[in-house]
Amino acid sequence: MQVSVQSGRVVRIQGHPDHANTRGALCTKVSRYAERTYHPERLLQPLRRVGAKGEGRFEPVSWDEALDDIASRLGAIAARDPQAIVPYSYAGTMGLLQGESMAARFFHRLGASLLDRTICASAGGEALALTYGGKVGMPVAQFADSRLILIWGSNSIASNLHFWTHAQAARRAGARLVCIDPRRTDTADKCDEHLALRPGTDAALALALMHELIVHDGLDQDYLDRHTSGWPALREQALDWPPERAARVCGLEAERIRALARDWARIRPASIRLNYGMQRVRGGGNAVRLIAALPCLTGAWRERGGGLLLSSSGWFKPVRDDAALQRPDLLAGRQPRLINMSTIGDDLLRPASAEFGPRIEALIVYNSNPVAVAPQSSRVVAGFRREDLFTVVLEHFLTDTADHADYVLPATTQLEHLDVHTSYGHTDVLLNRPSIAPVGEALPNTEIFRRLAARMGFDEPCMADDDEALARQSLTGPVRYEDLLERGWLTLDLPERPFADGGFPTADGRAHFTPEGHGVATFLAPHESADSAPELARRYPLAMISPPARHFLNSTFVNVRSLRDIEGEPVLEMHDDDARARGLVDGMLVRVWNDRGEYHCVLRLNRRARAGVVHGLGIWWRKLGVRGTNVNELTHQQLTDLGRAPCFYDTLVEVEPA
Repeated sequence: MQVSVQSGRVVRIQGHPDHANTRGALCTKVSRYAERTYHPERLLQPLRRVGAKGEGRFEPVSWDEALDDIASRLGAIAARDPQAIVPYSYAGTMGLLQGESMAARFFHRLGASLLDRTICASAGGEALALTYGGKVGMPVAQFADSRLILIWGSNSIASNLHFWTHAQAARRAGARLVCIDPRRTDTADKCDEHLALRPGTDAALALALMHELIVHDGLDQDYLDRHTSGWPALREQALDWPPERAARVCGLEAERIRALARDWARIRPASIRLNYGMQRVRGGGNAVRLIAALPCLTGAWRERGGGLLLSSSGWFKPVRDDAALQRPDLLAGRQPRLINMSTIGDDLLRPASAEFGPRIEALIVYNSNPVAVAPQSSRVVAGFRREDLFTVVLEHFLTDTADHADYVLPATTQLEHLDVHTSYGHTDVLLNRPSIAPVGEALPNTEIFRRLAARMGFDEPCMADDDEALARQSLTGPVRYEDLLERGWLTLDLPERPFADGGFPTADGRAHFTPEGHGVATFLAPHESADSAPELARRYPLAMISPPARHFLNSTFVNVRSLRDIEGEPVLEMHDDDARARGLVDGMLVRVWNDRGEYHCVLRLNRRARAGVVHGLGIWWRKLGVRGTNVNELTHQQLTDLGRAPCFYDTLVEVEPA
């Protein structure tokens, strides 16, 4: 993006007009990034807790005082067992440097527990790797050449604006756009057709589409024979899923499934923009495996504008040097345990055991807000409130998580530090230059961990590498740091039709429908549904998904007043029929509950919900909610079939007037 600065202060942010994907445009959220940077509640100095955990009462301290005490307390814990120390981070800052570079070196050298970073995309990511050999797909710009685009599990207008630009170009040229999503999103409103299937039933729909391709001669048998493996087993599975069976499971009309299959077989080029919403259920990994097979069945990969994109991050594997950046060699042969970030609520409350290892005694949180975003937040809060848990949070604001910290350390924003970015939506490597000096006493994550490492006596030369050195080490192969300095980004040189002749990044170059160690993909009912848990469904008959509010990015931007004013208040969307049966009316305050907790929000009858499904739009900070909770009070910690990921959209609830 382009940042305009006057007298050392950012006055304007816009997309770079020469960047092929941005074309001068930014989403509403990022366009307000200066407002976030200069927010009156921005953390500008280190803080130490003086109140009870969760109260958010702190006193300012110096950097030296904070880091000396943190190092001393971590050192004492590490002397007993360094695995009792756990890092917790995700994508609040998404760059290679301010994400997992110096932080990873610090925790590897310490011997702390490793973190399984599963909270967003690991079910779909593992599924794509099993099928294609990596997180790879068609170049995003080629959607402009498609004549049929299935937008599956994605509210692209809100979360993937640059793809949407290409989809609109395709539509102007005559393309048909079909949205597959339980919710009638802004994107669904703009498509030619919307299939509002029940949450967690995407695999059944994919199998029914395959069934129709088989029985109506819609297959590219040559592509299947030459460039895939495991087709006979998948074929047998699909033949058990006629449209009538899938229609009952998905809550769709069988004829609409048949019509979509005919379009997928007939229209060329055809493509799928798959996103991560649909994999946040028990069977999400299997569903992604099946959907990823669809372009192979019809040979859609043969043409420019044909294929599928879920994530392009695998294309960067040859140019990212994660080992040089993160230095796993600093473990020196130790094999720390792996803590799943999606079950942090339970794990913080576990006692020491032979199976689990030591009780978690210290948590270092950066680039994340787990008290708001992790599932079953009542358990997360209970864990963070442990008086014997030492918690350090690197943050921009006093979030729900920071309120529970012993120390809060002020971190820089994207405008204030150096970073290198790859992507999961396009194929550019990008340089993030600092536009302004850090505000107040804020420091980059890298510098905070450098200083902490020095205080703990970590004297390996790599622990002192500055950010420019880290940037140079982060890249390898055909992309160098010097290449980025000239223009700020570099586009990977990829084939125009990457899998026209196979060549998937698997050992044999084929797409795998029955990868080693896994059978054929199938439909798995959600953990919580009438099929899998009928007694639970009688008590809690409404399926709930919790997609992000349009103007928030998970819990980021929730405290930016201009964006929160647009969203207004925490909302539950419901179908008119479900509301009428419960005596509910639009605009009233409702109580949403299940066995795990309750959540209060405002009811909206806006025709975005299908019958039997409600939408708890998230993710509001708990303390900015109606009664101190958010939608994750209701979600559970059960995991997906692949990738050990959370099932945010796999929840049953009931609703009544508050």
